[in-house]
Amino acid sequence: MEATTLQCLYKPRDYASDQEVKWCPGCGDYAIISAVQKTFSELNLKKEDVTIVSGIGCSSRFPYYMNTYGFHTIHGRAAAVATGVKLANPDLSVWMMSGDGDSLAIGGNHFIHAVRRNININLILFNNEIYGLTKGQYSPTSERGKITKSSPYGTVESPFNVGELTLGSKGHFYARVPDTDVKLMTEVMKQAYLHEGFSVVEVLQNCVIFNDKTHADITSKETKLNNQILLEHGKPMLFGENNSKGLLLNGLDLEVVTIGENGISEEDILVHDASAKSNVLHNLLIQMKLPEFPIAMGVIRNADANVYDKAFFEQMENQEQLSKYKSLDDLFMSGNIFTINS
Repeated sequence: MEATTLQCLYKPRDYASDQEVKWCPGCGDYAIISAVQKTFSELNLKKEDVTIVSGIGCSSRFPYYMNTYGFHTIHGRAAAVATGVKLANPDLSVWMMSGDGDSLAIGGNHFIHAVRRNININLILFNNEIYGLTKGQYSPTSERGKITKSSPYGTVESPFNVGELTLGSKGHFYARVPDTDVKLMTEVMKQAYLHEGFSVVEVLQNCVIFNDKTHADITSKETKLNNQILLEHGKPMLFGENNSKGLLLNGLDLEVVTIGENGISEEDILVHDASAKSNVLHNLLIQMKLPEFPIAMGVIRNADANVYDKAFFEQMENQEQLSKYKSLDDLFMSGNIFTINS
């Protein structure tokens, strides 16, 4: 489904609680909460129809700052609680707020199974490639060789690619956005909401204290035109100044080309199909790295699949119709029973 703009009945500030927001000045989290509130406003979501679930980390303060229902849970367990919320009340719009450490380290097992089950939950994954709340240890997404308080000589581990992990877990919605673009975040979050199933929106978020400018090569004004490619379903994959560059498929590999060189025209450029059943091309787009390729932004995959909670409730309803027991009394009075005469 495509995101549509409705007449907003609620303003973004209607979703803000009366709590003082306590993130470090300049933290990317401020832009993310602004985008979330704008998203809810443009979707006309009632506050009582939304639940925010978080784990532990800077991002996990989110429920306190939102005037909706919320759970601040324990480290790495937001997906488990969010699943319980959705199954207890499927009419709620459930949003998970989690960091790269919270979801991909201690919460990694819960993350991959929530994605695999494809339950109708929206995950906003704050990726600052560091543990911020606990003061600067390396995380599962920190680059190899990163010097931190827990890796003083540089990490010797290869990081997770959030998109690869999502698709490898049978994910059907994955998007990547920078925290520097509230408009893009809002549009992508609206598409995540409209997607039926588990959605992962990875936000490249800046931690000004412990990992400042870690995404600067991608997000800075000076570099973003050439170092980002904004993917839009049904449109050619163009980027660069005046959209002068694009992507082609050369055998089984992607290739960057320049419009006008070697007879290349815009008609030759690959067209993005976010809804493709196969995720092979989506994986190639997710894996693109600087400096050879731009970093893919926007909705990379948005494909239909069986939704866990819908199948769960259909199964329950079917079994209720087939059961000879129509109430608890029927069950209690079945089998071998006896009467005590007083």
